[in-house]
Amino acid sequence: MKLSLAIQTPEEPTRSPISLLSGSLDEMLAKAAQWGADGCELMPVDPTRIDVGSIRASLERYQLEVGAVGTALLSIVAGLTLLSSEPGIALRARTQFYQAIDFAESMGAPLLTIGGFRGRFSSVGKEGKQQFIEIIREAADYSLPKGVRLVLEPINRYQSDGITSTAGGLAFLEEVNHPGLGLLIDTCHMTMEERSWTEPFQLAMKAGRLWHVHLAENNRLTPGRGLIGFKAILKTLKEIGYDRHLTLEVMAIPDPDSAAREGLVYIRNLLMNN
Repeated sequence: MKLSLAIQTPEEPTRSPISLLSGSLDEMLAKAAQWGADGCELMPVDPTRIDVGSIRASLERYQLEVGAVGTALLSIVAGLTLLSSEPGIALRARTQFYQAIDFAESMGAPLLTIGGFRGRFSSVGKEGKQQFIEIIREAADYSLPKGVRLVLEPINRYQSDGITSTAGGLAFLEEVNHPGLGLLIDTCHMTMEERSWTEPFQLAMKAGRLWHVHLAENNRLTPGRGLIGFKAILKTLKEIGYDRHLTLEVMAIPDPDSAAREGLVYIRNLLMNN
C-alpha cells in the first residue's frame, strides 16, 4: 500500500480546511517526500489555471506519484456541484468536471474522485438519481479512454443523499454498470454509516470495486487524533490484497504541516507493525 497526502494545487490563493502542507507546491511536495509519502492526491479549484509542466517537474524531482485527482475543492472552494438546483452552477460544474478529467490525464493520475462534488439527488427533484446516472456514465465514457477511472465516494447522510454507504455505493455502481467506475471508501464517513471497521472494505474488494481509500479520523483530524481503529482497517486491507493508495484527507489541524507529518508517521508505523 502507498501513502499519499491530499494537496491543493496552487492556482487559487484561498486555502481550504483540508489543504495539507504549507509553502509553494514545490515546497509541499518536498516535505511530502521527506516525511515518507509515496504520492499525493491533487485537489484543483480551477483545472484550467494550473501550470501542468511545473507540477510534473516537481513530482519527478521528488519521485512522487499522483494516486488520484480529487474534486472536493470544486465544491468546497469553487462552490460547484453537478446536481445544483441552479442551472448555471450545474453547467459550470459539468464543464469543470471534464476539465478535471483532462487534468488527471495530464498528471498521469489513474483516478478522479467524486464525493460532495456530485451534490444531492434531492436538489433537482425526483429525477436526481437518474440525472446523475446519465452524468456519471457519460463522464466515464469520456475518461476511460484517457486512462482515468472515476471513483464515487459514499458521503454520510448529514452531508449527502443517495450514496451514503459502501453497500449503497456498490448498488449504484451495479445500476450504472460501467467498467470505468469504482468506489472510494473514506474512513471518516464510515463512522456515521457503517457497523464495522472491516466489512465495508471486504465487501467492496469482493465486488472488485475498491479502488481508493481516504484515511481520516471520526472528527476529520489526522489519524491518531480520534477514535477509529486504523490497526484493524490496515490489517484487513493487507489481508484482502489492497495495494493502492491510502490518502490522508484531513483537517489541517493543528497546522497543515503537523497534520500531514503526524498522520504519515502514525499510519506508516501501523503498516510496519501489522
